[in-house]
Amino acid sequence: MNGNEARWRELGLWPLWVGRNPAAERAETPTHAAQPAPSAPEVPDGVADMDWPELEQQVRHCTRCPLHETRRQAVLGVGDRAARWMFVGEGPGAEEDLRGEPFVGAAGRLLDQMLKALGLDRTSNVYIANVVKCRPPQNRTPTEQECAACMPYLQRQVALIRPSVIVALGKVAAGALLATDSTLGALRGKTHDFSGIPVVVTWHPAYLLRTPADKAKSWEDLCRARRLMASLCTPRDGSGDRAGT
Repeated sequence: MNGNEARWRELGLWPLWVGRNPAAERAETPTHAAQPAPSAPEVPDGVADMDWPELEQQVRHCTRCPLHETRRQAVLGVGDRAARWMFVGEGPGAEEDLRGEPFVGAAGRLLDQMLKALGLDRTSNVYIANVVKCRPPQNRTPTEQECAACMPYLQRQVALIRPSVIVALGKVAAGALLATDSTLGALRGKTHDFSGIPVVVTWHPAYLLRTPADKAKSWEDLCRARRLMASLCTPRDGSGDRAGT
């Protein structure tokens, strides 16, 4: 047993987010690199004023980019719509496209373990969304144009939820939220800002399935987010402290 393992066992965190599913992992791995994109489409009328039912309807029938041509269904998000925590990933995979919920494949199971390590789960005080709402074919990386087409929807979700902290899962999510092409390594270990809300950047769970040695570093990112949450959290509407542990 090495020193790190002993420390994780002491903290009750070992095994650290185990449970790989190699077949599902391969299915979820992007197979194409992002391509350069032309300018973003115009923002749909009224999105900034939509409530949840209107936003759901808009996303369900969206045709703002070519991804709508191959989707089974659009995937808006899942979780507590008054959450303090918001996790943002890249886009739906095959299983998400089938079930209509983000992060339900192998990467989703790992995300659930990450949430559990923070004392959270996807049904309470957490909202999970993706940058793009429709599955890119063959689970390829979404293009800049596709991300830009969906950003008004993500911006509206953030405005409706008003989370205290956003965790960006992976380079695509971090790049879209922070309007940057910086590497994930350059973005980790810092607190960023999206519409006045602090953002912590870490690896996407799909990457951690392929590179389990980086799980400990990702845990450091989540601990940063937890400390940040503790420093910011105040009760909402008399409901008490809902920050999670």
